[in-house]
Amino acid sequence: MKRRKEDSVKQSDELAQQILAVIDAIPYGRVATYGQIARLAGLPKHARLVGYVLKHLDAAADLPWHRVINSQGKISLSKLDENGLNMQAQKLLSEGIAVAAGKIDLKKYQWH
Repeated sequence: MKRRKEDSVKQSDELAQQILAVIDAIPYGRVATYGQIARLAGLPKHARLVGYVLKHLDAAADLPWHRVINSQGKISLSKLDENGLNMQAQKLLSEGIAVAAGKIDLKKYQWH
């Protein structure tokens, strides 16, 4: 049976919604890794898909996207604010999450 394009789009929308639901659940003052989000969304080994979904997230979306970091505890996004400061780092700092040289202490701040 051939797969229709509409079926593929519906499936990808459903996967994106699973990922976004997990991201929305990350508590204030905590971070999660791309791989952790993928596992919790039922998509183990799909950390890159999490990155893809975040990359295409609507800028106006009310989600804590800034709480998602890479497996080394580093900020992966390089978007700067009007003052030339990393937006993700600024949002994490505003939640009391220490960011040193673009890195977060996973032992201290990772969501479990």
